[in-house]
Amino acid sequence: MAQMMKRRRILQVAAGLPAAIALRAQNPYAAATSGKPDELPKLEAIPPDGVADAQRKFCTGIQLAALKRLCDMVLPRIGETPGAAEAQAAEFLDFILSESPTDRQTLYRTGLDALNTQARAKQGKSFAEVDAATAAEILAPLGKPWTYKDPAEPLTKFLRTAKADILTATVNSREWIQVVSQRNRNAAGTSIFWTEIA
Repeated sequence: MAQMMKRRRILQVAAGLPAAIALRAQNPYAAATSGKPDELPKLEAIPPDGVADAQRKFCTGIQLAALKRLCDMVLPRIGETPGAAEAQAAEFLDFILSESPTDRQTLYRTGLDALNTQARAKQGKSFAEVDAATAAEILAPLGKPWTYKDPAEPLTKFLRTAKADILTATVNSREWIQVVSQRNRNAAGTSIFWTEIA
């Protein structure tokens, strides 16, 4: 029985040899090796920027700068917990906006332009360049009580939408998750889950 199984295996291997040879001939990496069967192919390295475009996708330069300042003000770094800047929320939102519906793009475009327009009216600078007090004054609509109804004022509507997007982008980033998950691992076993009833 064992002899028969060995013969059957030999026949299976022999039957598969022509196909393996044909595949080897079609393998684009076969020519990259020196012919040694165990040698890994030598592939040409491609710089990361050659594969991934690191440039902005949707915002203009001044709009992206305003979005970065807005992100930093909405969710700054708190202790070891990364803020929106460290999580690159602005860059992520810029990419998402490039693939978003037109009404969402318009909301962000007009909102970011409004931030820069108000900043110029107050200090003659872009929103990214004004001092903290002026930036906080421009973002005062964020302090209004939240309602189910969308705000009528365009800038307030934009700020409310952008705040939610910034929070979502930050807490779902790799940087945020790494810090929070490490903190949770470190805290495991140190919490009191129950107390004795007297």
